[in-house]
Amino acid sequence: MNFIKYCFLISGFFSGQLYAQVKTETVDTAIVNQIKQEALTRSEVMNLLKNLTDLNGPRLTFSPGYSKAAEWVKKQFSEWGINTTFQPFEPVGTGWSLKNYSLVLKGAQNFPVISLPKAWTSPVNGTVVGGLVIFNPKDEADLDKFKGRLKGQFVLISSEREIDPHFEPDATRIADSTLLKLANASPDDQASRRGPESAAAARLNFLKMKLIREEKPVAILEGSRGDAGTLFVMGNSIPNSPETPYEKRITPFSPEVPVLPPQLVVAGEHYNRLLRLAESGSPVLLELRLETETTPPVKGFNVIAEIPGTDFKNEYVIIGAHLDSWHGGTGATDNGAGVVVCMESARILQKLALKPRRTILIGLWGGEEQGLLGSRSFVKQNLGEKRDKVAPWDSVTYTTMGKNFSVYFNMDNGSGKFRGIHMEGNEFARPVFRAWFKPFEKMGAATLSPKSTGSTDHVAFNSLGLPGFQFIQDPLHYFQRTWHSNMDVFDHAIEGDLKHNSAIMASFAWIAATRPDLFPRK
Repeated sequence: MNFIKYCFLISGFFSGQLYAQVKTETVDTAIVNQIKQEALTRSEVMNLLKNLTDLNGPRLTFSPGYSKAAEWVKKQFSEWGINTTFQPFEPVGTGWSLKNYSLVLKGAQNFPVISLPKAWTSPVNGTVVGGLVIFNPKDEADLDKFKGRLKGQFVLISSEREIDPHFEPDATRIADSTLLKLANASPDDQASRRGPESAAAARLNFLKMKLIREEKPVAILEGSRGDAGTLFVMGNSIPNSPETPYEKRITPFSPEVPVLPPQLVVAGEHYNRLLRLAESGSPVLLELRLETETTPPVKGFNVIAEIPGTDFKNEYVIIGAHLDSWHGGTGATDNGAGVVVCMESARILQKLALKPRRTILIGLWGGEEQGLLGSRSFVKQNLGEKRDKVAPWDSVTYTTMGKNFSVYFNMDNGSGKFRGIHMEGNEFARPVFRAWFKPFEKMGAATLSPKSTGSTDHVAFNSLGLPGFQFIQDPLHYFQRTWHSNMDVFDHAIEGDLKHNSAIMASFAWIAATRPDLFPRK
């Protein structure tokens, strides 16, 4: 018998032992039915979303809008009798808010250009007017011919955007066939990711931004992906040398960020029109008004609400979502939807006067859009830390809270309905989740996929070997229309889906907080 075969047999033996332990996973369906009834028939979730978006959006990290929203969240939790604290994290960052903006083309025909500035972009004084210049160097040698041509101009840096008709609907539900593929996938099957930028391309982009900064144009214009007036806009691009280590690079919110020309994102169709006008040599001008407010550097912070446990009060279950958003819309689907589902779950448990055995925390994270700053900091401050960043989990030093941590559930894939869960390669979770989803099978939520999914706050927990999970959600038109866009607003959230998600999130929090044992780890 070779060693690998022996390891598989031993692994199978211990897996069998664990399955024997959790096969009898029980769920109090009477309590789950109460939770479902409250979530589906007496919901407050859309009311919460209106307040979080229309009145408290957007919520850019480090900015006054984020702080205002956090205070509203804290007040709302307090009205339900739930204690809330703000937990700070580093680094410090500069606040930024957009106060007034317009971009108008002046020529044979005047028209307002559909566009938005990137977050943390610089303002201009009054109204500034300039012509159009296409900036498209192919290599480093090509840069010289643009010297002396950019000053006082609006610089077009993108190629033409391809605009195609939509013969398929933007919004979709996950088909049963796709759910079956997810269920049958290997844990190693991952979504394809774009490879790293080549060294030559990274250097050219750095030199392009360096030249633009030296030339002092009025503004930099880039075409947005998407169409029909939808803009996808995030933070400023900063010219960091490719040789600078990642952890030492200047970010858009860094207090030491250099002064750069304003960076504007233009809707695809309008950007293409500007390109055509520039190529034709037509005598046109752009007129820009851009007023912003910059606030002094502050630490970011998470909002942590707590429903105290009883006999297992020093053990922890956490549900969470990121509170921060980009500035183009009001942060409804990314990620106001996740925030209000977590808040509504807490309201439901309080309204039903349920007393969990374990303490339930609701973590509403800051800085997710800047690289999971809030959740990573929470994990490091409270749960543990890797002694060696590239070593496996046996290099983790857990805190007492980390040792007593049970499970984390995250929502951050738009406002679509939960259809199941990504098990993150944790097969020990399968019989547990099978039992937990049983009351929701007829509601369309039952798929258990062994795959992992990334790019949001459960990753901070998984990086320490702690059970952290993201639900499988119907995509709707999240990536096509609302993700990081000016259309990320209340109208694109579906009430029935958020009620459905609240019922499952509240139930999972309750079941995890009352089962006899901590949630099984990998």
